[in-house]
Amino acid sequence: MGAIVYDGGTTFRVWAKFASQVYVEGDFNNWSPTETPLASESNGYWSVDVSGAKPDDYYRYVLHFKNQILRRADPYGKHVIDPRDNTTNPNDIGKVEIKAPFDWGNHHFTMPAWNELVIYELHVSSFNARKGKKLPGIFYNLIQASSVNSDEEQLGTFTSIIAKLDYLKDLGINAIELLPIVDFPTKTSLGYNPNLPFDIESSYGSPEDFKKFVMAAHDKGIAIILDVVYNHFDSGLYEQVFPSLWRFDGWYQGEYGGIYLYNDWRADTPFGPRPDFGREEVRHFIRDNALMWLEEYQLDGWRFDSTVNIRNAKGNNNDPRNDIPEGWGLMQWINNDKNNKQPWKICIAEDLQNNEWITKDTGAGGAGFNSQWGSSFYWPIYNALVSPLDNSRNIIDVQNAILHRFDTDAFKRVIYSENHDEVADINRKKRLPNRIDENQPDSFYAKKRSTLASVFALTSPGIPMIFQGQEFLEQGAWKDNVPLDWDNLSKYPGIYNLYKDLIHLRRNWDNNTRGLRGQNVHVHHVNDKDKVIAFHRWENGGSGDDVIVVVNMSNQAYDSYSIGFPQGGIWWVRFNSDWKGYSPDFENHSGYHTEAYPTDAGDPDYMPYRGNVGIGRYSALIISQ
Repeated sequence: MGAIVYDGGTTFRVWAKFASQVYVEGDFNNWSPTETPLASESNGYWSVDVSGAKPDDYYRYVLHFKNQILRRADPYGKHVIDPRDNTTNPNDIGKVEIKAPFDWGNHHFTMPAWNELVIYELHVSSFNARKGKKLPGIFYNLIQASSVNSDEEQLGTFTSIIAKLDYLKDLGINAIELLPIVDFPTKTSLGYNPNLPFDIESSYGSPEDFKKFVMAAHDKGIAIILDVVYNHFDSGLYEQVFPSLWRFDGWYQGEYGGIYLYNDWRADTPFGPRPDFGREEVRHFIRDNALMWLEEYQLDGWRFDSTVNIRNAKGNNNDPRNDIPEGWGLMQWINNDKNNKQPWKICIAEDLQNNEWITKDTGAGGAGFNSQWGSSFYWPIYNALVSPLDNSRNIIDVQNAILHRFDTDAFKRVIYSENHDEVADINRKKRLPNRIDENQPDSFYAKKRSTLASVFALTSPGIPMIFQGQEFLEQGAWKDNVPLDWDNLSKYPGIYNLYKDLIHLRRNWDNNTRGLRGQNVHVHHVNDKDKVIAFHRWENGGSGDDVIVVVNMSNQAYDSYSIGFPQGGIWWVRFNSDWKGYSPDFENHSGYHTEAYPTDAGDPDYMPYRGNVGIGRYSALIISQ
């Protein structure tokens, strides 16, 4: 599909089911469409071989529908002229560049094992953008685009991320999850208003720029996971000024969007019209797009946005009458293809319904995703740490958050204490330090309890993820048009080092915390009265493997607090979140090395050994042998 380059020319192939005639116009025929008609394949597809059409040429389809002549961008087009560019002639809308194959050379990358992944969620334009005037926001009026002052153009790009790859590698990150990068019609965006899913957002860079970024990340040992949006496409709001799939070949029913979209009640979502998952051609279109990212762009996985809106017309589990079986089947088909061809790559679902069928194998009737975002983790941890009152912290809920898993595999869930949805201004939310202390988000309590949330995320079973800037106490609401404040890195260097130490321990860099990568967990100490919890992590057990995590979620410090241990002997403190090196106002409460001794029968922690630890207010210890 699309523009397929061959030696001496290009084949053009498009699906336009209700068109009566289809032409292609471009640089190769002086934009004279009638010179180059496409032949009908008698099944809604049209195609033609054009000798002399070559890479770097631009083209566009011309479709005849009843008495209309429609000029349309190729739905499979990978580099569409951006009508927001104030130098663009309106007649250029919908023009697509023919792309030559990219030379990857000898590029090769080995995906980290899933139990070793630490994901960094990143938004291209706000991650590493130059400070300046605020950029126009997500609902920017396209009519005003030509009046944007060049001083405001401070957007981050694929190239600007490359400059920070060494920083991320040093932090310990080995996977970046990119928010959606496909073409959108607004000036800036979170990325969840996708227009043409094969076309990369031009303000981020070209397809070649993106491939160079992928190569650079791989060279640093960092995998790239892409957020893809198939539960809805654009709304058609910009159809007169921006190329889209809306009423592509002219046909539609009622107020709906034509051949790529449902044309009945199933079209409606809160975000935009839903693709028609029942049309075979649309199913192939979405599958082709998903596999393109893994094959042509050599990415290492996807995160499917809002799978609940692919499988259910109302976006919930509550009423099976609203289920969309063809949406479920489409996800199974795509995941089967990925799992059969490239099983080491990861497919993650954002379903947020705690539905274990999302990550069950397709052979058992599941959707076949390898992992899913864990709302069952986020909310209990959030609720336990945001409240200013210690007696309102529910340690039993925290215990359940640590223990929850889908099936028997801990790594079927991605766990986090911040993500783009939960800190976005558009959702009227803010960063966790602000939710803890709105008036002073860098207060002792805000720093203490927000970092405790990250301790849970980086030590509990699952695939941990942090959101950009979380590691240096980014504050306020995240906005797509406001650059990340990198000055915070020098303002809060200790918080960065706290995250760095946690991530290195999670990945067992010093070969003494292997258990944090393991499947196994035993929450053996749950003190809801004093708000202290301790849990044992291990892979196979033994020295360098067994890990004990102790978290004090109260305003009371302890010089000697007794907990159970799985083995006797000396246990070494590898991490104490109360260290003054992490923040000058932390209290350096001693979290001393300890010795565990055999216990009597009936030990309250149900452990064979017991020892004492010191732990500060709102602090955590990571201990191993």
